[in-house]
Amino acid sequence: MSTHRGVGVGLVVTGALLFILNSGVSRVALRSGISSLELTSLRITGSCAVLLVVALLFRRSDLRLPRGREIALVVALGLFGVAALQFLYFVAIDRLTIGLALLLEFQAPFLVALWAKFVQRNLVTARLWWGLGMAIIGLAAATEVWKGADFDTIGILAALLAAAAFAAYFLLGEAAQQTMSSVGTMFWSFLVAAVAVNVAQPFWLVDAPFTERVSLLGNLSHLHVPLWCVVASVIVLGTLLPFGLELAALRYIPPTTVTAIAMLEPVGAAALGWAWHQEALGVVAIIGCVTVVAGILLAESSRAEHPADPVALT
Repeated sequence: MSTHRGVGVGLVVTGALLFILNSGVSRVALRSGISSLELTSLRITGSCAVLLVVALLFRRSDLRLPRGREIALVVALGLFGVAALQFLYFVAIDRLTIGLALLLEFQAPFLVALWAKFVQRNLVTARLWWGLGMAIIGLAAATEVWKGADFDTIGILAALLAAAAFAAYFLLGEAAQQTMSSVGTMFWSFLVAAVAVNVAQPFWLVDAPFTERVSLLGNLSHLHVPLWCVVASVIVLGTLLPFGLELAALRYIPPTTVTAIAMLEPVGAAALGWAWHQEALGVVAIIGCVTVVAGILLAESSRAEHPADPVALT
């Protein structure tokens, strides 16, 4: 492995680990008196504020107003790929096991591959269909449907809609970065999302005991930290750093490789749910998790490779 590739892989793996950790931290926030919509408002607004400060200090050119087609792209990206995605994600992990919620959400690459095949008319191989088949079988094993598992309808629906929003994030983000930098795309989309989510739930009206110490739950229930620390972790360690690391990885490895490595998240989240939140994880479920991720990788690899656009790396 070349030095550049090694750096890129390391950045993506670190970003994926932070996203995995965030799934557990977010559950602590949700079980401490903050609703899914409130946490979405705090996460998006906080992230937007930090991005603004960073841009003002280091990347003022990224504050250029979008124009023409860029406006429609960042508005759609903000509403669906950021605001809807994060709200639906929180609803899903609050009502389902962390592993199942992320396994459903990470069906997004299939939607991206299908869009590439039937809408963009890109050439994809038979690996797409093999990947879809493996994922369906793996998902059945991971959830052990034959045992009559107790499914939460709202949680399942939220996770599936999150998959659609996640796919929109990839597709709209890819389109926006044809003429905008990654930092600019991220800032403006988060700004749109912040405006939208604050209409539904103003962040300043969130009534939560931020100064109180809350339990970290599960196997860490003996540990207590201030609730504001949990929320700050969701914003910084669970949003800005992992997004930034995976963005930086694009300087060293192509987007398809970044996406593939990031698919470690569902399996890692299932393991975290077992180790931290005492969620059951049997042998069949483990095999199912691995099969789903293998199917995702196989389906994603069917999308034609293309060189990274230089604008996306700035």
